[in-house]
Amino acid sequence: MFEQTFKNIDDLLYKDSGADSELDYIGQTSWVMFLRYLDELEQDKADQAELKGEEYTYILDEEYRWPNWAMPKDENGKLDHHKAMTGPDLVQFVDGKLFPYLAKFKQEAESANTIEYKIGEIFSELKNKIQSGYNLREILEYADSLPFRASTDKHELSHLYETKIKNMGNAGRNGGQYYTPRPLIRAMIQVVDPQIGEKIYDGAAGSCGFLVEAYEYLYQRMEKTTDNLKILQENTLYGKEKKNLAYVIGIMNMILHGIEAPNIIHTNTLGENIRDIQEKNRYHVILANPPFGGKERPEVQQNFDIKTGETAFLFMQHFIKSLKTGGRAAIVIKNTVLSNTDNASVALRKLLLEGSNLHTILDLPGGTFTGAGVKTVVLFFQKGEPTKKIWYYQLNPGRNMGKTNPLNDKDMETFVALQKTKPETEQSWNIKVADIDETTFDLSVKNPNTPEEAALRSPEEILDEMVYLDKETKSILNSIKELI
Repeated sequence: MFEQTFKNIDDLLYKDSGADSELDYIGQTSWVMFLRYLDELEQDKADQAELKGEEYTYILDEEYRWPNWAMPKDENGKLDHHKAMTGPDLVQFVDGKLFPYLAKFKQEAESANTIEYKIGEIFSELKNKIQSGYNLREILEYADSLPFRASTDKHELSHLYETKIKNMGNAGRNGGQYYTPRPLIRAMIQVVDPQIGEKIYDGAAGSCGFLVEAYEYLYQRMEKTTDNLKILQENTLYGKEKKNLAYVIGIMNMILHGIEAPNIIHTNTLGENIRDIQEKNRYHVILANPPFGGKERPEVQQNFDIKTGETAFLFMQHFIKSLKTGGRAAIVIKNTVLSNTDNASVALRKLLLEGSNLHTILDLPGGTFTGAGVKTVVLFFQKGEPTKKIWYYQLNPGRNMGKTNPLNDKDMETFVALQKTKPETEQSWNIKVADIDETTFDLSVKNPNTPEEAALRSPEEILDEMVYLDKETKSILNSIKELI
């Protein structure tokens, strides 16, 4: 039922002239679903208040509540066609009244951690792109048929929403930046092993995949006391996201996973001067896959000690500074961070090795990220003690990775198991930092236990990387044009 409903909504968006890509589909589905969810939340709270003999104050004024504008019903529980807006009237109401009303909540909310603020933030950033009021009427009816109350319903909805995010990544149009394969995220979390009471952060949150998987990990393992549930809901998961659509998708993803008012801030993380980060702003655990290939403007670079235009290298500095002493991090980053010879790359490796224990480097195969042939690694480190020894693990699932052959949890099992003892195998080895060249701090992945020919890349991997590098070059040239 859920899957068919989502498909029906997509079909209507496809027919509509206003939404023309997977990115638009999920954005438009998100705002409708959010208002449907908000109505259920308000109903639940009103019911709870009534049981206690109290009166519930609704967040939304009467006119803007779901049962009044979206789905007015008759005494038989069917859509009341005499009251329901449809066609041009419906679009005029949504564009001219509903969105401006909801956007105002951002200014009026008590703090950024409230559901009111999230309402204002979402409707300040998104625009309704559904141009046909007849299509919108059908979409509202489909959304109304989705049950939100039972935990099993929410679980299925969250699973379907994740699938939509994944499809958006597969569709291209920059969608890939929102989607990190969930088996990889789960393996990273298992290694870092967050505990209830610790603060977990992703400064490049995207669709909040790291945060929702961390939520699931903690929820499954913790004692289900009222205090623990409150800590998990309110004081555990934190994120920042710059892009409008990603922010909204991330908020919706967390809500569907059961987090009522996510601590996600809509901001450019790199706009913050790292010299201003205090102990109170630091976290116990950082999990992230920052965007790479971007070029940051000179004024953004001024916020960092190591000046570079490479977005991912700036994020690395932000993450190191944002970790508490003793804090653990797992960061996905392109593998050139290990070997580039420019001054910024060398300085970054020196900073990481001298101030943190970079204990594990996971080398991922090409094709791990759909649509991006670039090779990536995951850096696992703990802040405070310098690195003495690094364990490398070269992931080799035994097949070419891609859309039809994505990473799965079984692929990650051996890595997670061996990471505890860090042995030498055909796919893993240790190096001592004392043996590294101190002029370059080169940390290249060079497996001493595998024959040279086995390490050669397939033609598909090479072609994928050529396509990716071509895109990256265009992006850099466009950035340069903007600066001129």
